[in-house]
Amino acid sequence: MIEKILAPVAAFIIAVISAGGYGGIVALMAIESACIPLPSEIIMPFSGYLVSTGRFELIWVATAGAIGCNLGSIPAYALGKYGGRPAIERFGKYVLMNMHDLELAERFFARFGSAAVFICRLLPLIRSFIAFPAGVARMRQIPFHIYTFLGSWPWCFALAWIGMKLGERWHSDPRIGRVLHSLDAVIAVVLLAAVGYYLWHRLQGRRRERP
Repeated sequence: MIEKILAPVAAFIIAVISAGGYGGIVALMAIESACIPLPSEIIMPFSGYLVSTGRFELIWVATAGAIGCNLGSIPAYALGKYGGRPAIERFGKYVLMNMHDLELAERFFARFGSAAVFICRLLPLIRSFIAFPAGVARMRQIPFHIYTFLGSWPWCFALAWIGMKLGERWHSDPRIGRVLHSLDAVIAVVLLAAVGYYLWHRLQGRRRERP
């Protein structure tokens, strides 16, 4: 059951990268940064695996990922900048973002300023949603994209490096394949539990907000 849920997502990511090359990486990471939780934890390691086969270069894989993050952030940033709080009230439910999330983001920006974008781009999950509150805070667009790129590049590089190293040892060390195969179910359960908790937490927040 778990494999049936995760397999289509992984298959889609693999197909896009295999067909589109660096452009596929850009497109997928753009989707992730447009407030759509498509996991970079699958996108970038598979791209790194293709580095181990000689198809890609690690530096350009990380750069393509960071460029995708910038492109995907544009619509989310614009929605926050021009829509503000009313946009959260109207569209936030589609990405499970509520007013409490916005208030936390505003306090984060008040404390850390532009560095908030850089820091959040290094964090799982929240990195996909940071562009919207940056727009709400009316952060200047050029610094926003600079910090987005600088924060996204190390994240993309690290995940791709892991995929590359696993790819290099996949055939030379059969233990790698056996260990990863034995951990498939565990990893899938952890991912689903994390997503389930996130969804439950957001839905509970929405119920508390209702009069």
